Amino acid sequence: MKIVIIGTTAFSLINFRAELLRELVLKRHEVFTFAMDYSSDSRATLIEWGVTPIEYKLSRSGLNPYMDLKTIITLQYEIKKIKPDIVLSYFVKPVIYGSIAAKLANVPKRIAMIEGLGYFFTIQPKGVSYRVRVIQRVQMLLYRVAFSTISHLIFLNNDDRYELMVKNMLRADSVSVLGGIGVNLSEFPYTKPQVKIIRFLFIGRLLKEKGIFEFLEAAKVVKKKFPNAEFVILGSTDITSPNSLSVKYLNLLVKEGLVIFPGQVKNVLQWINSCSVFVLPSYREGLPRSSQEAMAVGRPILTTDVPGCRETVEDGKNGFLVPAFDVEKLSEKMIWFIQHPEKIAPMGLASRRIAEGRFDVHKFNTKILKIMGV
Repeated sequence: MKIVIIGTTAFSLINFRAELLRELVLKRHEVFTFAMDYSSDSRATLIEWGVTPIEYKLSRSGLNPYMDLKTIITLQYEIKKIKPDIVLSYFVKPVIYGSIAAKLANVPKRIAMIEGLGYFFTIQPKGVSYRVRVIQRVQMLLYRVAFSTISHLIFLNNDDRYELMVKNMLRADSVSVLGGIGVNLSEFPYTKPQVKIIRFLFIGRLLKEKGIFEFLEAAKVVKKKFPNAEFVILGSTDITSPNSLSVKYLNLLVKEGLVIFPGQVKNVLQWINSCSVFVLPSYREGLPRSSQEAMAVGRPILTTDVPGCRETVEDGKNGFLVPAFDVEKLSEKMIWFIQHPEKIAPMGLASRRIAEGRFDVHKFNTKILKIMGV
């Protein structure tokens, strides 16, 4: 078969879709990946796997009717040239515009994966603004149109399915809840956490909704009582978002010795291995890959009791859940780990066992391939 996969960044294709792409190629399917920012290295990697990379333009944030219509037309044109049997889209905008374009291009099977509802459906400390409510309604209208073109709709968690299909009464021909995208457990083997110096690790885009500001405020509280504790941030700032942590402020915190900031790194596994506890105080997720990776390596998870995040923690067994926005509770649990270092390794082992049972990428890929009919 000819199979088109539409995403956003080349990074997400290579880091989160590698096993699926290689499995499809191994089954002798012709695979084409659409992304908006290929580098020469990412192109070379995909070509080496036997995948054909195709670049397209997409505005990841904001709603511009003219640009969005142009995206649909461009995608339709490119898809028609390929004449695929299946189009699989993931992330919000590709799901909407990719699915509509695939329908217009007469693709027989159109599959969409909702990996999270995005910023406009994420709870905020000060509530939802009028502007966000308006955009929510526009996005719901776009989802309604897109879902009517989809053969099969996949969610990562039940909260997102409930939000769209029950609360907002959207309809789709066929719906599944996958439960994650999974991790290659052999590439993220268990290692015993170090506890001589308790190191807390955050991985993610440095945006307000990822909980980066709560992480920093909690670090300040903890550092006053336990100055030897370490706080590491992996990720990149997003200058296109008003909710991004500023580089200037981050550099100031690094100079003050509050945090360690290597930036967006390629050796993520080494950093997970060197940490004691993984922390993600996000406001909402699909089902975070970073948490799944940390669980596979055998680290306790400290995260928020919100959609997507709560699925990664059995509270008190492999970590803790805290309320979103609550710096006091977050710092209290960080201090608990510092005061109870002997609990870190057993909790980490529990994380590994949960990852083996729930987050093996090969199990998820088997489900996806079955849905695709390949």
